[in-house]
Amino acid sequence: MSKLEEFIKTEGTAFPGKTYVEELLKPVFNDQRDFLFDVMFDIHRAHVIMLEEQNIIKTDEAREMLRGINKVAKTDIGQISYQSQFEDLFFMMEAKIGEEIGSELAGKIHIGRSRNDMGVAMYRLVLRGHFLELLQSAYRLSDALLEQAEQHTETYITGYTHTQPAQPTTLGHYLLAIYDVLQRDIKRLWSAYETVNQSSLGAAALTTTGFPICRTRTCELLGFDKVIENSYDSIAGADYLLETSSALMTCMVNTGRWIQDFLQHVTREFGSFYVADPYVQVSSIMPQKRNPVSIEHSRSIASSAYGDALAAMNMIHNTPFGDIVDTEDDLQPHLYRAFTNANRVMKLMYAVITTLKVNDEHMKKMASKSSVTITELADTLARDYGISFRKAHSVASFISKKTISARKELYEWKIDEINEMISGFVNVALTEQEWKKIISPEYFVEIRSIQGGPSPKEVIRMIGERKQKLGIQLEDYEGLVERLTALRNKLVEYSI
Repeated sequence: MSKLEEFIKTEGTAFPGKTYVEELLKPVFNDQRDFLFDVMFDIHRAHVIMLEEQNIIKTDEAREMLRGINKVAKTDIGQISYQSQFEDLFFMMEAKIGEEIGSELAGKIHIGRSRNDMGVAMYRLVLRGHFLELLQSAYRLSDALLEQAEQHTETYITGYTHTQPAQPTTLGHYLLAIYDVLQRDIKRLWSAYETVNQSSLGAAALTTTGFPICRTRTCELLGFDKVIENSYDSIAGADYLLETSSALMTCMVNTGRWIQDFLQHVTREFGSFYVADPYVQVSSIMPQKRNPVSIEHSRSIASSAYGDALAAMNMIHNTPFGDIVDTEDDLQPHLYRAFTNANRVMKLMYAVITTLKVNDEHMKKMASKSSVTITELADTLARDYGISFRKAHSVASFISKKTISARKELYEWKIDEINEMISGFVNVALTEQEWKKIISPEYFVEIRSIQGGPSPKEVIRMIGERKQKLGIQLEDYEGLVERLTALRNKLVEYSI
């Protein structure tokens, strides 16, 4: 028997073939069942209500249709599996509705629409739910960051540039920087949400329909913000997926960067942060280990979310501008997974940050080492003695190098020794009090009080403004969720 004959025998003569079923139809069906089931029935409801209001179907027909839709919508999806007589979940559910109300009446539900405009609308509704869930977690993390920042406006830490000790700052200042990046991520997510939350319904295959439907009515019933006006754009446009992917990828890259910082801070060598017991694991062989796996997993999961979002973007690249499977069933689960994993990251890091313990004394001690306050020597010479900053920088650089070569810290020099080094460059002699200020992390931070600086007063001001703004954003978010929930409940309970 030839390989071709053997393959045909394995596949069988019935259509669809075994490979087609196992490798395509079943997986797609399962994804549709798991992700699209509820929104499919919401679209059925909205469409029937609109058809009745437009006098395209009779009131008693609409009433019976909704009865059948609502009954089938209660089906336990765990009991649904692929059946070869149905091309996909849509046709299976249409048949089940037909079993309740008759196939003729069930067939009328599809007047003036296509699986094309339905499919896009379903994807958008599912993504909308994911956006709202992720935004909620992002807001909770934002609140935790502000709370910790408020507790640590005078917790002195070493700031790093190029992975090297640079200048003293405060933990509050650092956490506030993370907070601000997260707010821009949230803004990008909202922007993508606005692009997603638009209705394709009424576009039908791509040219609308000859029936006098009302596109704005289905839009309103489903809580979309607006109709995608051009019907071709409704079906062909995939930029809502690209914008979603981009927002997720940016958020996860940004989040992964400070998570990497946290993994350094919890090492025994850094010793800055102490992760609470519920969020560490012990070693199976080394009793002393407290592995910060909650943070490790967060970094890894963030990368996974990024990867799935990137996969979605790659799948759209160089595809035709029209209805095409590349933007549909095979792509959507990548975005759903990306959202799910991004949400896991937000929740895990919220738990870590809320329960985080900080080793303030150790961090303050480290913020006095490695010559990290030496910039203030250059500033003092330029500000108080009129020395050009470039020359003052040379003085500071010389003293820093001498400190390193002598294996000392700045605070270990006597003032006479400092003045002797300075005298080789400029005719200036510092007082003991001036030198104490120069080597003090507290003074270094306090004097940097211009807008956005680490001075405790400035950080407190910034935290206050951000708390007020976050409160308003949370109220708006909660109002939106309540409105969409009420709309959905009204749709499910709609009576004609």
